Amino acid sequence: EALHGEPLPRGLSKGHKVTKNVSKPRQCCRRGRLTKHVCGFAPDEKRAVELLKVSKDRRALKFLKKRVGTHIRAKRKREDCSNILAAMRKAIAKKD
Repeated sequence: EALHGEPLPRGLSKGHKVTKNVSKPRQCCRRGRLTKHVCGFAPDEKRAVELLKVSKDRRALKFLKKRVGTHIRAKRKREDCSNILAAMRKAIAKKD
């Protein structure tokens, strides 16, 4: 796009048209899942799952907030723990 008769490319769509390189997923994305598979759950995750088993959602949130630091992270961790609990129940139901 030439402005005022200047032959220089300017603006958002300046430069050559190129195809972007597709980067492969980083190793750190796999590492967390592998660690969880090998080592199992952390002690705070185990306790949160136990609290969720007896329907103490607010207590689990309070406990996790103290452990992980912020309210948002605690909510995310509680959601993860409830998904773990649901998966455990589903596996037990499938086994029977």
